[in-house]
Amino acid sequence: MIVLSGAALVLPDRVLSPGTLVIDAGRIVEIRPDTPSHLPSQFAFHGHYIVPGFIDVHVHGVDGVDTHDEDAVHRGGAIAALAERLPRYGVTAFCPTTVACGPASLRGVLDQVRRARAAPVARGARVLPAHLESNFISPEYCGAQPRACLRSPKGADGAGAEFSGADILQEIERARPDVGIVTLAPELDGGLDLIGWLVARGHRVSLGHSGATYDQAQAAIAAGACQATHLFNRMPPLSHRAPGLAGAVLQADEVVAEIICDGVHVHPSLVHTTIAAKHPARVMAITDATAAAGLAIGARASLGGQPITAGEFTALLPDGTIAGSIWMMDRTFQMLVGVVGVSLVDAATLCATTAARELGLVGHGVLAPDAVADLVVLDPNFTVVQTYVAGQLIYARNTPATAPV
Repeated sequence: MIVLSGAALVLPDRVLSPGTLVIDAGRIVEIRPDTPSHLPSQFAFHGHYIVPGFIDVHVHGVDGVDTHDEDAVHRGGAIAALAERLPRYGVTAFCPTTVACGPASLRGVLDQVRRARAAPVARGARVLPAHLESNFISPEYCGAQPRACLRSPKGADGAGAEFSGADILQEIERARPDVGIVTLAPELDGGLDLIGWLVARGHRVSLGHSGATYDQAQAAIAAGACQATHLFNRMPPLSHRAPGLAGAVLQADEVVAEIICDGVHVHPSLVHTTIAAKHPARVMAITDATAAAGLAIGARASLGGQPITAGEFTALLPDGTIAGSIWMMDRTFQMLVGVVGVSLVDAATLCATTAARELGLVGHGVLAPDAVADLVVLDPNFTVVQTYVAGQLIYARNTPATAPV
């Protein structure tokens, strides 16, 4: 039994302060509105906060490790290395995220995801099915995605291509249980048919890296798309005469929107407006973090084999193109509360509860009796002090790394 007492507990509907969590067999067995003297208080956290463990559905890397790394960065590969590193940022579960790539690279990532899910890393975050920021996106809005790897949803590409869209679809089919989310541009020829194919196989379709019009986005939603990839980024700007993909997402209750909350990718005021328009239950805070996250400014890393640099505010390609974020979920939570101005309850919803519900993680993403004890202890500045997965302490601040690379 583990007892965490004295902290402010961020529950689904209120903040209980002070409160006590009692954990047994990996689950929360009791929540008390006090600090009982008859229970053995193993950890006293007066002046701290306890929140559900953060769930990041869009993360490419951290601390120099990229999902596509082929080098032996860890005995279990890059995905296992990410699982070990992410708890220090309060992440208890994540979707390893790819970029557009060839079938061999995609197969390598998905094989690692399968192994990491079958044999979880000790003292690591939970590895969820992957998010493919896929080959089926618009060349005009590909951003840092490798343009040479973009393919047609119809599966047939021009003569001389190293691989076809059909080859990518074969890899997705082969690794079906380990593919959770697929980002695509619905306006591409065959895009709507691909949405139907993916949805029929149990994948979540996320609309992004797309120049879709409002009507095209509406058709994609009707076909089964239920998510939007980093809303406002790599899509046409919202216009009062041409609302486009962003306008369709803001309007559609069926669609949950990812949003990057680093203060750079999306202005904090627009983050606030999005949350107000859709409600926290229909928005997921993400990082879009790359291997440059956690590194010093100027440090070099990679994104799907492309060289990137840790900039002052974002990761950058050599030509200066923004290549994802350098923030992690702990700073995202801090930004939401301290700058965007949402409540602690809403911040926990955005960083954990919505993602857990959307991904079908029953009993995750909340502090509640019988919920899985994936949680984070934050200090008064919302900095991570401890991270628990299934009631096991897997990260504690000011302790050495648990498994050196």
